[in-house]
Amino acid sequence: MIKKRLFFGLCSCLPFLGFSQEHKEAPIVEQLEEVVITNSKFELKRENSGKVITKISQKELISLPGKSIAEIINTTAGIEINGTKSNAGQNLSYFIRGGRNRQVLILIDGIALSDASQIGNDYDLRLLNVDQVESIEILKGASSTLYGSGAATAVINITLKKATKKTISGNFRSVFGSNQSQNDNNFAIEDFRNSVNINGTLNKFTYLASFGNQYTNGLSSVESGKEKDAFNAVNGNLKLGYELSNSFKVNVYGSWDKFKADFDDSFMQLDADNRSTSEQYRLGISSKFMYNKGSININAASNRIDRQIDSSFPNNFKAQSLTMDAFNKYVIKERFYTVVGLNFQENKMDSYLIPFDETSLQQSIDRKTASFTIIDPYANVVYESDFGLNINTGIRLNNHSEYGSNFVYSINPSYTKSTKYGYLKGLVSYSTAYITPSLYQLFEPTYGNTELNPEENSTFEIGAEVNFTDKAIFSLVYFNRKENNFIDFVDLGGFVFLYKNVDKEFTASGVEFAADYKLSSKLKFIINATYTKIDEELNLRIPEYKVNAGMNYQISDQSLVSLSYQFNDDRKDVVFNNLTFINDSVILKRYSLLDLFISTKVMDDKIMLFANITNIFNAEFQELFGYSTRGRNVNLGFNLTL
Repeated sequence: MIKKRLFFGLCSCLPFLGFSQEHKEAPIVEQLEEVVITNSKFELKRENSGKVITKISQKELISLPGKSIAEIINTTAGIEINGTKSNAGQNLSYFIRGGRNRQVLILIDGIALSDASQIGNDYDLRLLNVDQVESIEILKGASSTLYGSGAATAVINITLKKATKKTISGNFRSVFGSNQSQNDNNFAIEDFRNSVNINGTLNKFTYLASFGNQYTNGLSSVESGKEKDAFNAVNGNLKLGYELSNSFKVNVYGSWDKFKADFDDSFMQLDADNRSTSEQYRLGISSKFMYNKGSININAASNRIDRQIDSSFPNNFKAQSLTMDAFNKYVIKERFYTVVGLNFQENKMDSYLIPFDETSLQQSIDRKTASFTIIDPYANVVYESDFGLNINTGIRLNNHSEYGSNFVYSINPSYTKSTKYGYLKGLVSYSTAYITPSLYQLFEPTYGNTELNPEENSTFEIGAEVNFTDKAIFSLVYFNRKENNFIDFVDLGGFVFLYKNVDKEFTASGVEFAADYKLSSKLKFIINATYTKIDEELNLRIPEYKVNAGMNYQISDQSLVSLSYQFNDDRKDVVFNNLTFINDSVILKRYSLLDLFISTKVMDDKIMLFANITNIFNAEFQELFGYSTRGRNVNLGFNLTL
């Protein structure tokens, strides 16, 4: 209670950090076609950002029907999301710059999301519907100074759709198609995805309501299985906004997301009637008060997740998290911006399992014990000189109820040279990050360890970006990331295991290249390539080389055709040996995939018809050892906008 009072007390002081109370926010930067925000919380021209940020716009999302958010993000340099090409309900693993799920932070409209019931405290992207998304920004590298725990290898900021200026506007999308392995050729319709969105503006009031559903069947979870394992997801979202004055805006929102995923016996690699059910309830409020040269922003969200595992080893998990982020954005002078903020988090969880020699579920973790709070003050400064030098630097003091305090910082200078063709940018950065132990790692009665300290990451980056205005953009970045205090599941001997901080430093390094080239007004090429080198102990399902490429051709003002290609190098996986009771290493062979998409607009562009063929050559490959992957599949659909 004392910590909560301290948080709200400090929040009440934030308005006075602005120095001025005139009710008009000064323009911060001149708007260009591409503006980025995740690396500073200010809208900055891409050329003045000290990072190479990937931005996936609504236009690009529209041309990717039938793909999940994870599949779309998986085409970004430096990212491998394992599980996106398998059964629709397959668990997702985020391998970014050699990291793990717990080192990636997911934001929804700038608010951090996590699942306190997960071992890694990571958020499950399967809970989100891509049709509710407006855009996605991906910031790689350590970013804990702005975003706190988990922002070690990447921050993925997902912006949901907003209401249009019309009194009423609507959108309906329907996609259906096949979902089969490489051994099937019947192309049965077993993948259905539908969504509807109604929104608008009435004077100073805005509203948006959306609903989505996906039902996918046809594939067994395990490669040797014969029984189909279905995935069924529903998503509802409501957002209401009101402009109290020209300087004060408030939005409230609520969402409900649920999915059911059938899965098989992973130990024996056999069919099984197992099911995982996850349900999310999310309520939040975001407010913005604008004044001369700045704004005060207060965002808060409550997130509840219930997970139920029905199998030979049933489990139930219930997690509750509360996140509040209050920050003051202020323009000290032209090209000199500051953010001063305070972040508060409270996480709680319950878990239930069947103990040995028992027949019914019993509580194993109680939220009365399994809870922690975080209170983090932070500050960030951005300076843009008139001679090309840009500096982005920040600090954060992490205060955790279990392990105490932890300090992180970042420094990110860059230099931009304007040319008659565009610009040339050089960048360098050094930043630190932390990952708090999860509630499960701290309080699980058999394996938990309340003496755990946070994992610590540091990332060094150096790179360059070349821009040819309205023609092409090329970037090349080298990164070197170090991990300390790694939390591992340690065998103490005698079949006794415990979560412990490992007294060893691990290193991951690599090079990321990306190019976006417009050959003509109708033809565009996109390519990115990643080389990743990582210590053997952490090398799991991470390709040493990965390439994504695409070609978009605008046949006419109404019609588009595109090809996309992905190459994944050999990867190491592990499989449990039922005879020796240890994990054996296996090598998953490299593979290449080619997809085709075509669309056309009719009825004054109100209707878009599209078709998508994935894995055109029906390539056989393994994403996870022993699990099914999708072969050649066809999706058809339409998008109606009113």
